Amino acid sequence: MKKSIKVMPFLASAGLVLASVVPAFAQTGDINVISREDGSGTRSAFVEIVGVVDENDDDLTTPNAVVQNSTNGVMQTVAGDAQGIGYISLGSLDDSVKAVQIDGVDATAENIKAGDYPIARPFNVAWDKEAGLSEVAADFKAFIDSAEGQAVVEAEGYIASKDDAAAYEAAGVEGTVEVVGSTSVTPVMEKLAEEYSALNEGVTVNITSNGSSAGMEAAMNGTADLGMASREVSEEEAESLDFDAIALDGIAVIVNNENPAEGLALEAVKQIFLGEVTTWEDAIAIEPAAPAEEEATEEESTEEESATEEEATEETTEEESAE
Repeated sequence: MKKSIKVMPFLASAGLVLASVVPAFAQTGDINVISREDGSGTRSAFVEIVGVVDENDDDLTTPNAVVQNSTNGVMQTVAGDAQGIGYISLGSLDDSVKAVQIDGVDATAENIKAGDYPIARPFNVAWDKEAGLSEVAADFKAFIDSAEGQAVVEAEGYIASKDDAAAYEAAGVEGTVEVVGSTSVTPVMEKLAEEYSALNEGVTVNITSNGSSAGMEAAMNGTADLGMASREVSEEEAESLDFDAIALDGIAVIVNNENPAEGLALEAVKQIFLGEVTTWEDAIAIEPAAPAEEEATEEESTEEESATEEEATEETTEEESAE
């Protein structure tokens, strides 16, 4: 009986410590990591921005991750797994899954445009540098860059890449445009093609959705007029290709709708996808980074305190000298 009396306070204090680290009703248990496949522009951008790479920029995604070959594949897997976590294009987000805050910032177009949301990338189109664009492909690209095209980009939840875009004027062209690449860029490209085709009945825009690297390869070998990439164009690719950003997009970190977590630290996301953190308790315990404004304020306060201390020291030295 005496042993029980001694143990109970210890258990109670241990419970308080645990409660202070893991919030009430927090997700617990093992984390199931869902990633995109090699060659995915979303994966390339995600691992680079989040830091899931080594000193040579080689991908270090945990080998325990479940790999999906499309945005929809990631969403469906996370939607069916209460312990799952994945990442998708923000523009593809729907209510089948939940996007978590990163370092206290919501994944929204407004926060990306303001530079507050940390995981963002360009949507690029590329074409053969030597051959250039055909007349019809150039006209389609002109529509994408126009006020009407950029309005489509924004209506689909992305961020326009062209400020003060001019109105589109149809050139009366006819023919076919082959567009190949990123599964993340595909949804907005389909909308752009739909709007463009309504203004140009003599043009057919064919879209093949098979990944960013495949899109860049198709643009280089001439099987595509435009290649799509949801990442930066590599130096090697840029030797053969001209390219341009048609939109900006965020990468949303998603969890199951039953997961009570509302946010994660960027550092926690990094460690999850490296395989260094494997439970929700440990992930949630990692503190988010302080906002840039707060860090600046802290630095200013430190500088002010140092200056005040120096002034006080100088005054004391002067008084002692006078004495």
